[in-house]
Amino acid sequence: MNILVTGANGQLGTEMRNAAASAGPLSGDHYVFTDVNNIPGVETIPLDITNLDALRIICESENIDVIVNCAAYTNVDKAEEDLAMAELLNATAPSNLALVAKERKATLIHISTDYVFKGNACVPYTEETKPEPTGAYGATKYQGEKSIIKSGCRYIIIRTAWLYSPYGKNFVKTMQSLTASKDSISVVFDQVGTPTYAKDLAGLIHGIIRDRKLDKTGIYHFSDEGAISWYDFAKAICRLSGNTCDIKPCHSSELATTIKRPSISVLDKTKVKNTFGIEIPYWLDSLEDCIERLK
Repeated sequence: MNILVTGANGQLGTEMRNAAASAGPLSGDHYVFTDVNNIPGVETIPLDITNLDALRIICESENIDVIVNCAAYTNVDKAEEDLAMAELLNATAPSNLALVAKERKATLIHISTDYVFKGNACVPYTEETKPEPTGAYGATKYQGEKSIIKSGCRYIIIRTAWLYSPYGKNFVKTMQSLTASKDSISVVFDQVGTPTYAKDLAGLIHGIIRDRKLDKTGIYHFSDEGAISWYDFAKAICRLSGNTCDIKPCHSSELATTIKRPSISVLDKTKVKNTFGIEIPYWLDSLEDCIERLK
């Protein structure tokens, strides 16, 4: 089976490369890793997924059976002022991928976000909960979901949250740096959710492909187990990193931003666990693994 991965130099894309490398050539699957930007020393093929013709050409030449879309516009704050680019990457590009998947009778595995919801629920969000995005980022990601479903292609949409890894920019690496260099910082305690270790999410995707469960079309939620605030997450990162910074809890209203972020956004993972027969790691166990890798 031939698998095209977009955004292969990002956090999730890099973990997909690691998962494919660990499986080795005996798996019988051939991965084609692409990204709009090249990184020195990393073998990825340049591809602009907003260019439909370029997408068709590479999928034809590589005889692609599965497309894994790890590419997205993820800057929540900047999306408000850069709406055209957010729409291009989060709505138009997935529509292109879905069109090509439909033409080729391929499966599209697409990554979405908890930001499609309003973020004020008192119970975990299920896949049946009606999306109500409150900002440009969530709205454009929801547009992408709808375009994929409307296309009629075979799809698996995975909504996730609070993604982190040893790669790129993310909350874990930022907190490591801040708690190592400052005596005191403040982190919000009134935003609750669940972190997602990119390695765990890549493991799910790789397993779906490896076990040939690509016919399980639908929307799924995935994050690690548990629910915490950003404050709790920062405290754990600081402790596991061996830092002694004094982390103080603060309200979201104290932050210098006009963007409304989810107050309570916990994803219910019952469907993904039952459908694919997986166990999901506890968030703290996964964080410990990431911190060890960073060391």
